[in-house]
Amino acid sequence: MNLDDLGKEDFPFGSRIKADFDHHVRKPRDAFSATPYIERMDLNPEACYRALLARDERHDGRFFTCVTTTRIYCRPVCPARPPKQENCLFVPSAAAAQELGFRPCLRCRPEKAPESWTGGAATTVNRALRSIEEGTLDLGNVADLAEQVGVGDRQLRRLFQQELGASPLAVAQTRRVLLALQLLQQTDLSMIDVALASGFQSVRRFNETFQKLYDRPPGELRRQRRRAAVQSSALTLLLPYRRPYDWEAMLRFLSERAIRGMEHVADGVYSRTIELDGAAGTLQVADAPEESALKATIEFPQLRSLPQIIARVRAMFDLNADIGAITTALSQDPVLAPLVAARPGLRVPGAWDRFELTVRAILGQHISVKGARFIAETLVAYFGAQSLKTENQALSLLFPPPARWQREEIERFRMTKARAAAIAHLAALVNGDPRYFEQLGRQASAVDQLQALPGIGQWTAQYVAMRALRASDAFPAADVGLQRALAVDGVRPTEKQLLAQAENWRPWRAYAAMHLWTSDALARPSRSRKRIAHATAT
Repeated sequence: MNLDDLGKEDFPFGSRIKADFDHHVRKPRDAFSATPYIERMDLNPEACYRALLARDERHDGRFFTCVTTTRIYCRPVCPARPPKQENCLFVPSAAAAQELGFRPCLRCRPEKAPESWTGGAATTVNRALRSIEEGTLDLGNVADLAEQVGVGDRQLRRLFQQELGASPLAVAQTRRVLLALQLLQQTDLSMIDVALASGFQSVRRFNETFQKLYDRPPGELRRQRRRAAVQSSALTLLLPYRRPYDWEAMLRFLSERAIRGMEHVADGVYSRTIELDGAAGTLQVADAPEESALKATIEFPQLRSLPQIIARVRAMFDLNADIGAITTALSQDPVLAPLVAARPGLRVPGAWDRFELTVRAILGQHISVKGARFIAETLVAYFGAQSLKTENQALSLLFPPPARWQREEIERFRMTKARAAAIAHLAALVNGDPRYFEQLGRQASAVDQLQALPGIGQWTAQYVAMRALRASDAFPAADVGLQRALAVDGVRPTEKQLLAQAENWRPWRAYAAMHLWTSDALARPSRSRKRIAHATAT
């Protein structure tokens, strides 16, 4: 069976798409317009097939191979014998493959493929994908999703077909199916718990979906696993990333800012307490380089919250980054090139909770990282009244909710009135609208809106956008560490000069900032030793 054998019913995108697949796989032409889309992300079938034959992991997650003779779709790194090229149809996403009626391969397991989001800037599709990850379509519809990202639902569907070759509903359904398959293969959860944890609204719908997709009930897809001698309530999942991943730098960054009692870093593992929808639990994350994934151990009482927890962990550890595109772009700059070559897998650390990160950013204004951490530890120990009983004795506190941050009490901790007022105002805002940051993250004017809040200047707004809102082009140009890292003969660039230089780093200025911060942090000990040696000599 070849491409010409497929009828119109196999191509729900429109009859013209079939004719264009030979030349426009990654970004097919619009079936509803005579104007072709920009071809910046096209995948050529010849190139795709060569990558498939080479099993090149650099292309893993960038496209999927639909085998028309078996109706199965695979990753480019699938260990199975490669099919003939005339039997291959290449699509940009797992959702596109499933919407065409292909089922996931059980050998290469598409759920293990790293994410490959579109573009570097905060595009409409990226914002919609983030909302889908957070469960918007589990309870809502496409119209709700479109309203959240600021476009019409018809326009959103068109953009999804353009970028991913599938509808928003198909993307959400594919995520649920692949997460369910991951839980079946990696945990001992019951079928009911797997259905609930993966976002299905009923067990019947869960069974029907698997029967239709795999032609077998979900129970037959469960691998035989040796049960642990001691049963645990924690779930351990592998969250794939695109290589390389600089886990050492990520741990160092988080360790320097870890709040005692709430976060802990030891033996290559990051741990913290988490809170979501009124329930509390713990999270542990370690690197699993042999699997090209992070191993997340989640202990949480509400299984329905699992998709949201996974989405937050992926954002916190920047697992959706297209690190190859970022490295290629930043390596063009002569200043950044040696830094990128030294740490090619550097990511931008995110945050578990956006309100928490913003409070911590306000506390860190005009003081050192160590000083900000000390103040945060003091406040969390006082305001974090909720405590947890966990096996890890280093984790006992939750970050205080917005309602706990009262200005009069904050000022008791030798806090400036302006800083105390800024935190109190932010806390009141989020307490009145718990979805404030969620809505803010979908708006292009997020930085300006943050700067309009009392006590939040440009540095704080850019820092929050960079880490909490996942804006890849955010850049805190007023940061002393960035200016110090770019000093020439001891002369630091001004904020204006730094912004001008950073124009060449768009749309990845946040990653450029991480490279500069890392180089500055690694250079600080040597600078300190030189100062001590000079003082001793004189």
